[in-house]
Amino acid sequence: MWDWGSAAFNAVIVTFVFSVYLTDSVGADLDSALTPATWLSISIALAGFVIAVTAPVMGQRADRGGRRRRSLAIWTYLTVALTALMFLVDSDAPHPWFFVGLLLLALGSITFEFAEVSYFAMLRQVSTPATVGRVSGFGWAMGYFGGIFLLLTAFLGFISGDGDERGLLGISTDGGLNVRLVCLVAAVWFAVFALPVLRSVPENRPRGRKGDDDEAGFAESYRILWRDLKALWRRDPRTVKFLVASAIFRDGLAGVFTFGAILAVTVYGLAPGDVLLFGVAANVVAALGAAVAGVVDDLVGPKAVIIGSLAAMLGTMTVLLFVDGTAMFWLFGLLMCLFVGPAQSASRSFLARLAPPGSDGQMFGLYATTGRAVSFLAPALFGLFTWGFGTDRAGIAGIALVLLVGLLLLLPVRTPTRAESSGVWAP
Repeated sequence: MWDWGSAAFNAVIVTFVFSVYLTDSVGADLDSALTPATWLSISIALAGFVIAVTAPVMGQRADRGGRRRRSLAIWTYLTVALTALMFLVDSDAPHPWFFVGLLLLALGSITFEFAEVSYFAMLRQVSTPATVGRVSGFGWAMGYFGGIFLLLTAFLGFISGDGDERGLLGISTDGGLNVRLVCLVAAVWFAVFALPVLRSVPENRPRGRKGDDDEAGFAESYRILWRDLKALWRRDPRTVKFLVASAIFRDGLAGVFTFGAILAVTVYGLAPGDVLLFGVAANVVAALGAAVAGVVDDLVGPKAVIIGSLAAMLGTMTVLLFVDGTAMFWLFGLLMCLFVGPAQSASRSFLARLAPPGSDGQMFGLYATTGRAVSFLAPALFGLFTWGFGTDRAGIAGIALVLLVGLLLLLPVRTPTRAESSGVWAP
């Protein structure tokens, strides 16, 4: 249910609705040397920097103090509050509200990522060694389905149509009211569906006896983090290697969704209105793939799922480099999306199996940090290939190269043993 609810921020606020409203409507007449999209990228990049340098410590402190559930509640409902405040961003008074909107979006990105660190760290609390893969896969699939349901609700109820009143509810477009109301719906959606995990999952217990580390301040937590990282490298360097490999292929997976809509229109001829339909279909197949792969994960291990998914995606992307037309894009584009969810879900379960007992939050904090540290790769290579070859189609090869590098780095990383997955952690 938390995955289902969190789609309100991922799908509605960051990807399809609020960010588009902010750049296309609120910032349309911005008097600045930088475009609204550039301002948006700067704000998100700054938020990413904050996440990169703080996420591991935030997770570590929640682990150490036995406050993982409380941490999840705090960061979730701060995200809900920031989402609700986006209702105030009026497109009829663009200049002050554009930058307010940027600030709310950046702060929301930070609080949401912190919430995910605590939420991911709960995976072993709600699964057994035999079910961690399917639990992760089911959760990831629920996130996709929640995004689909809420996007369709927002589109049909508040956004579809033309004129001064939009959607089946006939909401006025004055000052962007119809879009701003979607932000309130998203906030309520997330607030309600975050409740089950907070009511059902007990707080994690602090590891061991109370010691000096439990009283450490925020600055001292960085020294503890560095100490634990060095110890982790000495005991089991494959965890560090996995964090690096997963950061790279996860950036490639993000690039598939980031640039997929652009390629659909500019290369394969989809009408802009059909892109939303493709997006819904892509989320459906990704969700089904994640759910099925979760069962496979428990049978053969997460590494096999990730390798199989990345290899299949590389195959379909190779085909897409040479085919044309909307039919070919629908066929091979959806086939590629079928393997995105499994790779994401199995990556989460792989780290959950590797993490030393009591350090799940810190490990998933590092998971967030390493992902942010290389988040420039897919956009940079996409741009480099499109510029170098003079066509958007070549960008597919740039994203595929990121996936290939991540796959090659993953190959030598040993799969966690059943003893390690059971919490008997040993090198």
